[in-house]
Amino acid sequence: MLDYLIVGQGIAGSLLAWFLQQEGFSVAIIDDGCPNASSRVAAGLINPITGRRFVKSWRIDELLPFARETYRHLEAQLGVKIYHPFEIVRAIYTVQEENLWLERCADPSYQSYVGDAALLGPLAEHVVPVRAFGQVKGGARVALPELLSALAQQWAAQGVLVQVPFGFDRLRLGSSHVVYDNLCARRVVFCGGYRDKRNPLFPAFPLAGDKGEVCIARFQGVPTFEYVLKHKVFIIPLEGGTYWVGANYARRFDNELPTEAGYQWLTDQLRQSLRCPFEVLAHRAAVRPTVPDRRPLMGQHPDYRHVFIFNGLGTKGASLGPFWAYHFVQYLAGRAPLDEAVQWQRFG
Repeated sequence: MLDYLIVGQGIAGSLLAWFLQQEGFSVAIIDDGCPNASSRVAAGLINPITGRRFVKSWRIDELLPFARETYRHLEAQLGVKIYHPFEIVRAIYTVQEENLWLERCADPSYQSYVGDAALLGPLAEHVVPVRAFGQVKGGARVALPELLSALAQQWAAQGVLVQVPFGFDRLRLGSSHVVYDNLCARRVVFCGGYRDKRNPLFPAFPLAGDKGEVCIARFQGVPTFEYVLKHKVFIIPLEGGTYWVGANYARRFDNELPTEAGYQWLTDQLRQSLRCPFEVLAHRAAVRPTVPDRRPLMGQHPDYRHVFIFNGLGTKGASLGPFWAYHFVQYLAGRAPLDEAVQWQRFG
């Protein structure tokens, strides 16, 4: 009998399974390999300073070093480059924003993350001018598609990953174990992202979904740049001189497919950020699993004591995932209580 059956191999399920294996637990993972899952469309950006008021991301002082160490360990194990440190150059549009930015620069608790001046380098003549640009330090891009693919390949070779669509009608809950087809495990953990909104075992689960559309672009006549530009949109360097551009937010949507309106918005925002011709190489969409307070959701089923859920990483999965996956494993192993800030029951 397995220790854990994990449903979903996005960033949440992957990190959870990896930490469980590091602790000596046996796992099986069920995932359909959907290429448009949010973890595979996201940029994997770690951004220590967020929002219009330039505040530190929640618990970033703990999350950032833990994430960096985790991804370095995964790189060494998998032989794949995953963690790409980047400075983030952020546009500042108004006097009020500039004054607030300077306040952050003078705050000792922010000095590891902000600088009062950012250098655009050779790109400067191609950037649509704004009042100023601020420097965000400690940022990074986590190559999530490469990470998930490398883990999937390793787990498939080990017989750990079962690449099929999950069906709730095939799950049987015993008094102390679960059975799914020919898999038997002591516990099951759902890490299905937005799909867990329709999880019949957690009908009151407070999970929403924000659809985001992004594009992969190549710029013409512009020198390559090795930093993230946050102007009207995020422009994030990828490999081969291409850039991830996005993303928009839509709380109401008919389906999970890219739209003409989304494409138009992305290209309009790009033209308001850079003055150069560009080519859109790909246009993609996905639905993020979001939570009202933008914090993860995890915990135990109120009736089935061997059923758990780990979800709600949202737009910050690359930074939230490692710390909270490890914390959840410590909770599952009985070594630590679950932090009240992330318990899914906090919404009542």
